[in-house]
Amino acid sequence: MITDIEDFFSKGCGRCERFDTPACSANKWHAGLSALRDLCRSAGLVETVKWGHPCYMHAGRNIALIGALQGDFRLNFFNAALMKDPEGLMERQGPNTQHPDSIRFTATGQVHERAAAISAYLREAMGYAEAGIRPPKETRALDLPDELVDAMDADPELAEAFHALTPGRQRSYAIHLSSAKTSATRVARIEKARPQILAGKGANER
Repeated sequence: MITDIEDFFSKGCGRCERFDTPACSANKWHAGLSALRDLCRSAGLVETVKWGHPCYMHAGRNIALIGALQGDFRLNFFNAALMKDPEGLMERQGPNTQHPDSIRFTATGQVHERAAAISAYLREAMGYAEAGIRPPKETRALDLPDELVDAMDADPELAEAFHALTPGRQRSYAIHLSSAKTSATRVARIEKARPQILAGKGANER
């Protein structure tokens, strides 16, 4: 996966064989992705790279993540349970997503048409970060680390694969990740474990 933000906008995320080819989704939607990037940076968000994608932060919290698929490109919000969505723009990324958290686009013009609303949504999310407000923890059969929840919210393929694992395999990842002392280590472990999860294996399987 890429670690340089400029690589995403010129080559892609580096997570599949289409990386740095005309077929890459990031190349297909380059103009729209750049327009989203401009909105996020204009809002005063800090631009970083996480999970191979542009991630925008404020007050030490992840606010939004830009992504591209073959059929559309997206702005995905973290802590989506807090968002009010007065314009009805947000959709669930997949069947395992608990709250509408994604604004999807199929044309660059849609970014410009929704620019005012998107900027307002970003300011709303930044306000929650500044105030230290988080959504109430929802009851889950398995207590997953926040970093894993965030990663699955940002990566529908990962979420689908993880929820398809047996309870024992899910628990093995929860234990493996929770044993890390820092958030950065947990994020690194998630990135390393992604291929294993997609392969349907537990944390201790080879």
